[in-house]
Amino acid sequence: MTEKLGVERVVNAPLPTVHGEFRAVGYLDHDRGDEQVALVHGDIGAENVLTRLHSECLTGDAFGSQHCECGDQLAAALRAVVAEGRGVVVYLRGHEGRGIGLLAKLRAMALQAEGLDTVEANLALGLPVDARDYRVAADILHDLGVNSVRLMSNNPRKREALVRHGIEVAEQVPLLIPPCESNITYLRTKRERLDHHLPHLDAVLPHAAGVSP
Repeated sequence: MTEKLGVERVVNAPLPTVHGEFRAVGYLDHDRGDEQVALVHGDIGAENVLTRLHSECLTGDAFGSQHCECGDQLAAALRAVVAEGRGVVVYLRGHEGRGIGLLAKLRAMALQAEGLDTVEANLALGLPVDARDYRVAADILHDLGVNSVRLMSNNPRKREALVRHGIEVAEQVPLLIPPCESNITYLRTKRERLDHHLPHLDAVLPHAAGVSP
């Protein structure tokens, strides 16, 4: 790859977790100034690497919020990588609330409690529905020597972004978390309005593929 990467590898440290042993590879994103990290398990190689691009979600990842499925997805991805014997979870800071930031996300959640869906809430605040940029994730994968991935994601836009930035997506692996009462409306909106592939919702809401009420 001849294009200059926008990230600089700063540190590589062992990180034992409840899911297994990882290496935490820390990066500085020179374009945005964000500090980023990739959790690497095993000898990942270059091709068909099981990979998750996980957008930072403080409420879900750290606090166990059931408003979304993010915390469960992160844990499931880490477990899957360990079960595979090799893989990468790129944890993307600056992606809070699909890129609008923590406080704006909390404001959007307050509007959702009043009846708006996650798309309507962002728009009501004058904010983009999804402001995330995955270039930094592709740069990190390039630095790790990864050419193609098996991408753990239900979001087609992640696949499109990686391909656009020079990473082949050999397969898109579903990462389906059983819904609960607190997040079923949110998940349904992601399916109907953001094109997420969530076929498991059919078992909970047989009409989920239809028009939102």
